[in-house]
Amino acid sequence: MENIKFTEDEKALIVRKIQLYFTEELKHEIGRFDAEFLLDFFSDEVGPYYYNRGLYDAQAILSSKLEDLGEAIYLLERPTEFRK
Repeated sequence: MENIKFTEDEKALIVRKIQLYFTEELKHEIGRFDAEFLLDFFSDEVGPYYYNRGLYDAQAILSSKLEDLGEAIYLLERPTEFRK
């Protein structure tokens, strides 16, 4: 898996959200550098867990849709003298 890269605008927005969280929830202000460091840490160390969960969820959805498609194709079958 290649590392996820954010645009500068995306990174700035996420960093600001981290700073706001620290200020509002923890009553502690952190600078941009510290917030970027936290973002990089969580992206590297925790991000793969979220990424993999997203893949598992996508796989489950795809599997369900393929099952529905198989059922729809089965319903299109015409009766014949041959049995499965």
